[in-house]
Amino acid sequence: MDRNLALSLVRVTEIAALASAKYMGRGDKIGADQAAVDGMRKAFNLVDVKGRVVIGEGEKDKAPMLYIGEEIGNGEEIEVDIAVDPLDGTSLVSKGLPNAIAVIAMAPKGCLLHAPDTYMKKIAVGPKAAGKIDIEAPIEDNLKAVAKALNKDISDLTVIVQDRPRHYDMIQEIRRVGARIKLFSEGDVAAAIATGFEDTGVDMLMGIGGAPEGVIAAAALKCMGGELQGKLNPRSDEEMERCKELGWSKEDLNKVLGHEDLVKGDEVFFAATGISDGDLLKGVVYYGNNSAKTHSVVMRAKSGTIRFIDAIHKLDKNDILVNLMKKHGDA
Repeated sequence: MDRNLALSLVRVTEIAALASAKYMGRGDKIGADQAAVDGMRKAFNLVDVKGRVVIGEGEKDKAPMLYIGEEIGNGEEIEVDIAVDPLDGTSLVSKGLPNAIAVIAMAPKGCLLHAPDTYMKKIAVGPKAAGKIDIEAPIEDNLKAVAKALNKDISDLTVIVQDRPRHYDMIQEIRRVGARIKLFSEGDVAAAIATGFEDTGVDMLMGIGGAPEGVIAAAALKCMGGELQGKLNPRSDEEMERCKELGWSKEDLNKVLGHEDLVKGDEVFFAATGISDGDLLKGVVYYGNNSAKTHSVVMRAKSGTIRFIDAIHKLDKNDILVNLMKKHGDA
């Protein structure tokens, strides 16, 4: 795939972030999410691909836009799978909290796992610890292996875990072994990506979160040379039914999903733009005179290139944003 597609993708996440950030702290997570969805879809229609959403906002009858199976792009001959999370962290934006981002992953057709909308057990690390983790091994074994790979004492290791009751036992075990813990409230993708950058101070992600978000995070970590392993973990009859609808048997649910199961090959692109300030990306800043600044990251697995992009936008000169602001009443 053309390497210039990377910059096309980051333009899409920028639009989604700019639209959603208008809702910062306004207590309207549905409005924030819808604005991000609207912006991402309209911007994607300018990208030179024939894309199919394999991970999106939901099924066709449950989401007005960017639903699973929807075709997006301008219809060029390059057929690709698209995984999107227009707003990773809806409550974060609603409450004005850190680490909300807009994200996209893209790969050739058939290369992104069509994950059901269910939970997934995950473990993720950056490049130095890739190949050293085992999702089925005891927590202590994984902590020791990652600490050794990073040349750290376990007491200096930081594990990021979502602050949920389902993780109580895991948190207690991590503390018993002696590692440090960083809890996060929401934003699976941003948390996993943080393991790939040393200056975030995050060494490892463990826990149970969304399966679709797991695939998106795996795409980013593949670009960085890190690793994510997953195992589907449906936690209700409804989630079991979703798995069955997508052809997952009970035997499949016991399978460990390695990086190549989640994201095949190296023709993978990933882009993200900060909506609120976070560990990795700065949030949208609005200036006077209808201008705003965004901070984004865009990656390509084949070359291993990671670019951080600061951009100044003239909001009244972008037709997509002008129309979005009219639709959403400037939030």
